[in-house]
Amino acid sequence: MRSPSPRGGPQPPRSTALYEAILRLQDLEECLRFFDDLCAVTELRTLEQRYDVAGCLMQGKVYSEIRRETGASSATVSRVNRMLNYGTGQVARSVRYDLEHAPGGQPGPTQPDTQEGDSL
Repeated sequence: MRSPSPRGGPQPPRSTALYEAILRLQDLEECLRFFDDLCAVTELRTLEQRYDVAGCLMQGKVYSEIRRETGASSATVSRVNRMLNYGTGQVARSVRYDLEHAPGGQPGPTQPDTQEGDSL
C-alpha cells in the first residue's frame, strides 16, 4: 500500500532508474564522478556530513564532540540520530560495516567544509 502524499493523495511509484544506475558503478572513482555530475557540491557535502555524523553517533560520541569533528549543527546531529533510531536501518548497517572493516576499527570523518553551526 502506498503512503499518502503531503496533499493527501497516493504517491506516484518511485522511479528506480537512479538506484539501478548506482548499482552498475564499478569502483570508487566512477562513483565519485557519477555523483559529481549528478549533484551540487552542497548536496554531496550534506550527504557526506550526515554519514560522518552517523559514524560518530554509532561510536558513542556526544553531540558537542560530533559537532566539533564534523562541523554539523546540533539540528543535523539530532536529525541523523533520529534516522538511526527510527529509519530503515540500512545506513546503520553500512556504517557498522565501515567501523568493523576500517583500519584500526574507527574511521574518522572527513574535514568539514562548513562552519560549525551551519545546518545542512
